[in-house]
Amino acid sequence: MPVRSSKFSLSAKGFTDVVDITSKVAEIVSSGTMDDGIATVFVPGSTAGVTTIEFESGAVRDLRDAVDRLFPRDIRYDHNERWGDGNGFSHVRAAVLGPSLTIPFSGKALLLGTWQQIVLVDFDNRPRRREVIVQVVG
Repeated sequence: MPVRSSKFSLSAKGFTDVVDITSKVAEIVSSGTMDDGIATVFVPGSTAGVTTIEFESGAVRDLRDAVDRLFPRDIRYDHNERWGDGNGFSHVRAAVLGPSLTIPFSGKALLLGTWQQIVLVDFDNRPRRREVIVQVVG
């Protein structure tokens, strides 16, 4: 089964910055030689994750608010005690969301729902340059 790996990078602001990466992933899938298969999207690192959401301001704000309620920034984290970098909340948030997502495609088009976009969520406590790896199998 053929596999093709690609990557791209982007700037993220941290603090639950939600970045729509759908068009980049769709471009990688559509420019390849495989008509049908799966695309896995992966973000290396332990303070960001990948998921899907309707990428509109209300849903994005709701996601940010829910993450803040579930995993507050201003509580004690052992990671902060050990390393002093203040991003313990970022690691916990990213671990729960997860670093990857797999999307099927057919006819070189992602099989996403009408209002479903692929997003990278950067939880770190500072701006970061993020690399995204897309592996296409078909």
